Amino acid sequence: MTGHLEEISGWCKFEGNAWVSSDGKGHSAWEEVPYWLKGYGDLGYVLKNEKIITEARKWIDGVLSSQEADGYFGPRANKTGLNGKPDLWPHMVMLNVLQTFYEATGDERVIPFMTKYLKWLNQQPPEYFGNGYWPKIRWGDTIESAYWLYNRTGDTWLLDLAKKIHEHMQDWTSGVHDWHNVNIAQGFREPGVYYLQAKDSSFLQAVENNYEQVMNAYGQFPGGGFAGDENCRPGYTDPRQGFETCGMVEFMHSFEMLEKISGNPVWSDRCEEIAFNSLPAAITPDWKGLHYLTCANQVQLDKGNHAPEINNEGTMFSFSPFQVYRCCQHNVSHGWPYYAEELWLGTSDHGLAASLYAASEVSAKVGNGSVVKIAEETDYPFDDTITLKISTQKSIKFPLHLRIPGWCEQPTFKINGKLASVKTQKGSFAIIDRKWKDGDVVSLRLPMKVAVRHWEKNHNAASVDYGPLTFSLKIGEKWNRYGGTDTWPEYEVFPGTAWNYGLELDGKNPGSSFKIVKRAFDSTANPFTQGTMPIELHVQAKKIPGWKVDDHGMVGKLMDSPVKSEEASETVTLIPMGAARLRISVFPVVGVEGRNSQH
Repeated sequence: MTGHLEEISGWCKFEGNAWVSSDGKGHSAWEEVPYWLKGYGDLGYVLKNEKIITEARKWIDGVLSSQEADGYFGPRANKTGLNGKPDLWPHMVMLNVLQTFYEATGDERVIPFMTKYLKWLNQQPPEYFGNGYWPKIRWGDTIESAYWLYNRTGDTWLLDLAKKIHEHMQDWTSGVHDWHNVNIAQGFREPGVYYLQAKDSSFLQAVENNYEQVMNAYGQFPGGGFAGDENCRPGYTDPRQGFETCGMVEFMHSFEMLEKISGNPVWSDRCEEIAFNSLPAAITPDWKGLHYLTCANQVQLDKGNHAPEINNEGTMFSFSPFQVYRCCQHNVSHGWPYYAEELWLGTSDHGLAASLYAASEVSAKVGNGSVVKIAEETDYPFDDTITLKISTQKSIKFPLHLRIPGWCEQPTFKINGKLASVKTQKGSFAIIDRKWKDGDVVSLRLPMKVAVRHWEKNHNAASVDYGPLTFSLKIGEKWNRYGGTDTWPEYEVFPGTAWNYGLELDGKNPGSSFKIVKRAFDSTANPFTQGTMPIELHVQAKKIPGWKVDDHGMVGKLMDSPVKSEEASETVTLIPMGAARLRISVFPVVGVEGRNSQH
């Protein structure tokens, strides 16, 4: 879908587009084109796909040709879009487009272009940075862009601009003041970005406080998101509440940025939870459509209206590639490309850090400036072993930092086939600092086990994890096309099997209640589908007859666990919740004599 938005999206038509017009006049002047290019260009850079790179450059060339003498660029309508004052939210996104374009190409136009624009911005009255709804909350994006440019030019006035923005935008250092889900996912990180300039640890703590404030109230279920089906609302905290696809990719982006800034691997853990358990289910298995809202418990994806149980009216659950999901249709583009770009990070001790794990290759300068190449082979998160094969022209001494996830108790290391003693602690980076030679191989094993989380703030319900994966009930999926075209269909999905189960768990050792079934991993297939996922769990469960779809077409709310059921015990299958478009991932627990599993 992302690769074809020029033909699908009404906003991504090049002819007459205000973003690429030299006089800034035309159609589609707001966020859609920047949102799309933010991920589309990066998709090309990551895949080394010349067709995508060339098409993205056509748009970027247009943007670079649109600058006025004073430094402003792009749609002229935005220059007076807020009652005669600038509406610069879309420009924040376009700066990201230019940053990665420069990193990929070194195009010499970008630095002077951004410098000229940010000089114009610095000339605006300070109060402008508190104007408007979206810009006021999201100006932290421009602070990051100012720092990016400062790191390449050393222009100290950029720090003055960042300070002016920080002091006049939404104050994120004193808690959450806006409850729109994307505003939270994108805005909460601003004190962490400004920490780079403030050099005061209270700014990093403010970010953590923001995160905990949101998650403690609205994130009491698995998947890494929170109950923000447009806005978080008091009383709407059940796992049937949705999280916007835009919120997912912006939360991931925030986590990736905060990992680089803080060096705290908890942010990579949090990024993984969304990437593996929520984002895949927001998109159709063939990647030709998405929906606006994904819920931890969601048993039918129909096109009907679910308000007021869902904050927004209209179609929110069914899959479509079209403008019914206008923001997500474009903004989803950067989720996976950014994730790929953040797998490997440089470190201040001239080493390399494996921040997120995936099959990949990295080339980097380390130690004394020599180049090392590392090929990472792994089926993570579906397998627990990561193998790193090192290639160098000559021996190099440098530290290799490997993230130990917060769920991993006893990681093991092998270097060239021999067990190695490495100081480790879960939720930290293990460091192997040695002289590396060509052909060295590091093997890291992150043993996974079944674990049960109890959500005391959500009726003491349970969710099931295996390493970084959370599991959902396997529900039969009946896909019904209701619109679109043969190439770009729109689908509803309805349940073909029962979903209203409570789990029977061993009270003393809940993890022992599950049987793990694995099959060979097919690296050529999308693993986040029912037909291809390489792992499942079997567990005993009982139907709960009173748990039904309600009058608004929503899965019924959770009831307090333990729940009594007189139904027969059955063996049910759980699959990774990222592979479950229909999902029950937060379960009532059935009370059984001698096996009450509240704790």
